[in-house]
Amino acid sequence: MKILGIIPARYASTRFPGKPLVAIDGKSMIQRVYEQARKCDQLSEVVVATDDARIYDHVIGFGGMPVMTSSDHQSGTDRCAEVALKHPEYNVIINIQGDEPYIDPEQISKLISCFNDEGTQIATLVKKMQGVEELLNFNSPKVIINKRSEAIYFSRTALPHVRGQEPKEWLSHFTYFKHIGIYGYRADVLQQITKLPVSSLEKAESLEQLRWIENGYKIKVAETELETYAIDTPEDLERLNSNF
Repeated sequence: MKILGIIPARYASTRFPGKPLVAIDGKSMIQRVYEQARKCDQLSEVVVATDDARIYDHVIGFGGMPVMTSSDHQSGTDRCAEVALKHPEYNVIINIQGDEPYIDPEQISKLISCFNDEGTQIATLVKKMQGVEELLNFNSPKVIINKRSEAIYFSRTALPHVRGQEPKEWLSHFTYFKHIGIYGYRADVLQQITKLPVSSLEKAESLEQLRWIENGYKIKVAETELETYAIDTPEDLERLNSNF
């Protein structure tokens, strides 16, 4: 397989404008993500997909490979699809979150391993939840998985409901998984899913992966024990810096 790693990066974040360019211990966030992704030997190439000249020029400056994309995209998936369409030589596309500066290359490798199965259309990662606060946090999507290691449903609510037990006891009665937001797609499937109209489930939960499931696509799931640190707000950056 030829595998392309794409890091979508936009400047105009509502909660944290200019987020890809913020400094983290002497390097920008986007540079740290890029350098971590490059450590994964299974990726044939890594590019940064952006719609902003400041990010484009910055990536050039540290020796990375940027690609300018449309400013009309609604998601990182759409941005990846534009880049992938221009590079038909790649069989699999890995969508690497641009706000996880310390992503472990092993997580990328684990995701790629899902495509050893020729039937895999889309893949993502999950991690067992450990605490009640995380379980009840609406900003931390949960995943329900079937016996074939495929995602049945994603939700911001803790599912399933454990009947007869208080929510604080649910982790003692059921194994809950949180979603780790890195995706892999077969190149042809990526083009297909970005043409789908927004679905009712996606609107309800504000989770684009529900659109794919609602339209019959299978999402393969691999479990990781490694933690990720995503930065959505300036406060997240402060907490990250206090942990490293």
